[in-house]
Amino acid sequence: MRLLTACALAIGAIVSTVTASAHAAHPEQPIRLVLGYTPGGSVDAVARVIAPKLSSLLGESVVVDYRPGAAGIIGARYVAGAAPDGYTLHLVESATLVVLPELQDTGYDPQKSFTPISTLAAAGFVIAANPQVPAKSLEELSELVKASPGKFHYATSGVGSVGHVGMEMLQLQKGLKAVHVPYKGGGPAISDVIGGQVPLIISSMAPAIPQINAGTIKPIAMTSLKRSSALPEVPTVAEQGTPDFEALAWYGLVGPANMPADVVETISTAVEKVMKDDEVREALKVQGFEAVGDSAQELDNRIKQDLEKWKSVIADASITLQ
Repeated sequence: MRLLTACALAIGAIVSTVTASAHAAHPEQPIRLVLGYTPGGSVDAVARVIAPKLSSLLGESVVVDYRPGAAGIIGARYVAGAAPDGYTLHLVESATLVVLPELQDTGYDPQKSFTPISTLAAAGFVIAANPQVPAKSLEELSELVKASPGKFHYATSGVGSVGHVGMEMLQLQKGLKAVHVPYKGGGPAISDVIGGQVPLIISSMAPAIPQINAGTIKPIAMTSLKRSSALPEVPTVAEQGTPDFEALAWYGLVGPANMPADVVETISTAVEKVMKDDEVREALKVQGFEAVGDSAQELDNRIKQDLEKWKSVIADASITLQ
């Protein structure tokens, strides 16, 4: 019995050592980075900055795999069903995890179907208007909307975007009644604001910055708590009379549920180093993003907090996909 016990312990130690070594060697093959959107959007912009640097640090290629459809749901659903070995990761935009699951059956649970790894970047939205709109501040804009309740329209990139629920949260807090006009993407929305078909937009930073610089749309406020380093002259909503207001789009790195803790730590540590790289931070800043690079636990907390926040807004504003 003593001999059998000793053998069992020895075998257990060997298996533990082999397993630990396998995990410690991660990665040993290319990593697939799934994106739920087509090339050219904000998620793709973040991926193009991050992937080469992450590849260099991990010693294996990080290959972008585009799986677009249903506002990011197709890609998220694919990753949720993948093997939790650390070789299939997902660069996910926040709405896919913290807004859409409150509006429809996505086929995944935002908290149970994924392993949080790190937040890569975050960005507020810019509330902007056609230059002919006679408002230079949020207060002046609010007065215009209140003067014509239900007749003032605002554009977004689509129903269920963080921009959409963020604007509805602002309306709830300020007692406004503007009408939502959803578009299939930020580009068409901005085009119609420039053309005067819609007077107002809440836009992600990347498509808005060139138009603001060109003077074709007029910035009114940022939805981040702090001013954007890309548009430092534009005051925040919080600065203009609505304290603590914040609506952020963030871009997280997650994997399938039940990834090994040491694999998560390896990837998270590499991400943290990447996000401290001056070249990375500058490349993101130019596009309106702020580099983050937080821990897996911090991303987990972010998901929980935003789920609760947007669930409340969706209920109070009676937001549906119709």
